Amino acid sequence: MVLPKTRGIGMTSQRTRDRMVAGLREQGIRDEAVLGAMAAVPRHIFIEEALASRAYEDTALPIGFEQTISQPFIVARMLEALRGGSALGKVLEIGTGCGYQAALLARLATEVYSVERIAGLLEKARGNLRPLRLSNLRLVHDDGTEGLPEAAPFDGIVVAAATPEIPRVLLQQLARGGRMIVPVGTDDQALCLIERTATGLTEKWLDAVRFVPLRGGRQ
Repeated sequence: MVLPKTRGIGMTSQRTRDRMVAGLREQGIRDEAVLGAMAAVPRHIFIEEALASRAYEDTALPIGFEQTISQPFIVARMLEALRGGSALGKVLEIGTGCGYQAALLARLATEVYSVERIAGLLEKARGNLRPLRLSNLRLVHDDGTEGLPEAAPFDGIVVAAATPEIPRVLLQQLARGGRMIVPVGTDDQALCLIERTATGLTEKWLDAVRFVPLRGGRQ
């Protein structure tokens, strides 16, 4: 893929992204498809120019509208869990944010739907994503707490904001064999991986995390 013209002095080289990926390997990320996507997608184009020099640090950064872009390790951890070593078909992302994770998903899945409730943030994401020309990615302005029933079922669902409990409405949109990764909790949060098997739903609790809360409605 030919990368777009990018901003951020010193942040445009492949070497910079490769260093980030090397750090992710050291932290235990093993999925080569996830690591390859993160090496290919320029994170700095999703971040304000004033913060571009910090784009490849393993830290969350503000993106406006009281939202953040998650630290690279957490993004990689969630995508690795979502894939479970297998190719992804149709995926739903709740919380487009700046568009970075959506861009990664578009490299990992056949078809991606990403829902964002904040119109201004979604337009910002569209601008960030436009140069990448990801034809398999669809952005939707809607209430993510309701999922996207018109496009269900999904082989994977990733929620980029914390919910007090596992969202049942999203589970109803998960295909058999599908996986959902979601931060659950209020003060104390942890990633939960849910899989729909032939006999029902299984849950696996992963890392402690800190996400902004998932909110309903549109604005």
